[in-house]
Amino acid sequence: MILDKNWRILTVGDGDLSFSYSLAKYLKPIHLTASIYDSESALKHKYQDNAFDKLANIGIDIITEFDVTKASCWHRLSKQSFDAVIFQFPLIPAFASYESFQQQTLSVNTLNRQLLRRFLLNATKYALDPAGVNLGIITSKDVKPYIEWNIEQSLITNTDLCYLGQSTFDISQFPEYLIRNVDRDKHVKDTSGVSYYWSINHSHPITSKLQMPHYLAPNHCTICRAGPFVSEVDALSHQESKKHKSMQKHEDQWQLYLQQHK
Repeated sequence: MILDKNWRILTVGDGDLSFSYSLAKYLKPIHLTASIYDSESALKHKYQDNAFDKLANIGIDIITEFDVTKASCWHRLSKQSFDAVIFQFPLIPAFASYESFQQQTLSVNTLNRQLLRRFLLNATKYALDPAGVNLGIITSKDVKPYIEWNIEQSLITNTDLCYLGQSTFDISQFPEYLIRNVDRDKHVKDTSGVSYYWSINHSHPITSKLQMPHYLAPNHCTICRAGPFVSEVDALSHQESKKHKSMQKHEDQWQLYLQQHK
């Protein structure tokens, strides 16, 4: 993960705050603000082992009940005062009941894309300094269902944001970081992760340090991460596959959502 101690960093949705604590302890950025979706009491009830008090004791600002989808929460920050805003392993919470799931008109895939798109748009509008480093960073797992979100391309349709590239996420950079289950006090297996970077600066200097995945090249299917196709017949055969049709369904649902929420 490419970070710099000279950056002003905001973390969002940092479940037990162990990522923010590792940043504070080992990277030591010039400024760090940490935020969580839960209240302090809910956090401590959900995660018996948490870093809330350790962060508070070293003077790190902690914002509780911070919902990245709501402008009112972003208004609680000093406007456009950060260089990087980081969302680690985001995932929508489980539905409270089967009835609430049945009442939801959007697919789970679309709901997760919606969460990430709103995060990037709100971070850019309210938190990132346009004259600063200006990076929105999302780290996500490189397995299903996360790779089915088309995270590189789908989130920034009809925006000024540019996808800059990605880097491998190595958890050993953050010795006291514990990846958590979004809903309960359980550690999640440290599966391979990727950190993705966006900015309004389309010629951002950090691109020289990032990788662009092979499946974004011509003669590939971006949504399936498949290819290269050696011929038109090869590409058409892929488009008729069960995997592609399933992924195309996700894309069609997402495009419909975007059309309805311009």
